[in-house]
Amino acid sequence: MQPLDLDLVSTKSKAVKPGAKLDGTKALTVLNTLPVKGKAPATGYNRNTKFGNGWKDFDKDKCDERQEALSRDMSKVKFKDKKKCTVASGTLNDLYTGRQINWKVKSGSVDIDHVVALKNAWISGGQQLSQAQRQALANDPLNLIAADASANRQKGDKNAAEWLPKNKSFRCQYVATQISVKKKYALSVTSAEKKAMSKVLDSCKNQKAAKVTPIKPAGSSKSTTSSKPKAPGTVKVTVSPGAFCKGADKGKRGKSKAGKTYTCKSSKSESRLRWRV
Repeated sequence: MQPLDLDLVSTKSKAVKPGAKLDGTKALTVLNTLPVKGKAPATGYNRNTKFGNGWKDFDKDKCDERQEALSRDMSKVKFKDKKKCTVASGTLNDLYTGRQINWKVKSGSVDIDHVVALKNAWISGGQQLSQAQRQALANDPLNLIAADASANRQKGDKNAAEWLPKNKSFRCQYVATQISVKKKYALSVTSAEKKAMSKVLDSCKNQKAAKVTPIKPAGSSKSTTSSKPKAPGTVKVTVSPGAFCKGADKGKRGKSKAGKTYTCKSSKSESRLRWRV
């Protein structure tokens, strides 16, 4: 069997600007609509269990989102397969550092970064999302960008108040993307984070955010009655105070001829069930 050729070059031979399209409302306007809250405890956070293990196919085209991001964000792309899904190599004009990276599989030089880190998402409202919504956030092209691996790892789970890209010319796009993701997934910002984002946007007041439709968090919709004890049932017949009652009526209430309410229960001195006050 002949090996697949790696000369299936993409049509993007010119330099490509990594990242999602930002063509919506001004980022500063969107920032001012985000809730400002302190960080929630990270209790229960686990990347794989809370945001899904492995990359998913967000747009259902049978290519996972890591491969989609590599293909979108690089030029001179070569693929491993004929359907042009699995990327073998390409050139990244890295926005985090401002340098050019000639990448190939297993080189370790390029990561796919979650612009809003998943742990940051968890502590800024992600705990209120459903599992499906969190997986969508983790695989949403809006929140993904191919980036220098060392810069991505320096960033870790920090927010904009704690870390910004070394390449200052990218910072407007970077915070505008974070704002867009937080708006879409109903996430909050800390006061320090908002201040840092506002400071960046001061130098690019016309910077746009992405066009997004905010979701409604679906993970916090617990039944309001599930934690409350059920109201005791009632029997339709008239009960006689002190008379024995059935095991099936235990805990139920009934009324006497005089209209007084009694409960079918035992007492400290007697285990048998009677209609008692």
